[in-house]
Amino acid sequence: MTMTFKPAPPDQLVAVDALMRQAFTPYVRALGREIAPGSYDWYGEAIVKGDIFVARDDGDLVGAIATKRGDKDLSLEQIGVIPARQKQGIASWMIGQIESIARGRGCRTLSLNTAELMEDRVRLYSRHGFRIVRRGPPDHGRDAHVRVYMMKELGP
Repeated sequence: MTMTFKPAPPDQLVAVDALMRQAFTPYVRALGREIAPGSYDWYGEAIVKGDIFVARDDGDLVGAIATKRGDKDLSLEQIGVIPARQKQGIASWMIGQIESIARGRGCRTLSLNTAELMEDRVRLYSRHGFRIVRRGPPDHGRDAHVRVYMMKELGP
């Protein structure tokens, strides 16, 4: 396994969109809905800004992290791994990679949220040093499932 992690190039927009849809369809269905048309329309601009990163194993696209930059925070908006490669440590590896990138950008924190019912994800993020800062309804209002909002201090 030869893994690389780099910003997604613009010509990978369609591939990143397809990967995230494959990765997130079971998650969204567990919340009682489908991925809405236009949900990932922001990807094009994010790729141009260098805010979506892709993981490749021997050249094959296996994962991606979509981020949003704040003043001193990097929000991990979506972390996706192709279904055939889930549960192999790729998400954990990508989180480690994005931490280095965030530090290099001068970020002091990483933040994310996930549905409370996705206990495996809460455990995953906790193992990486994220702590729960609050629980509450999602900002988007498309479902009523409580979200777990988490943060990790990166330090100076």
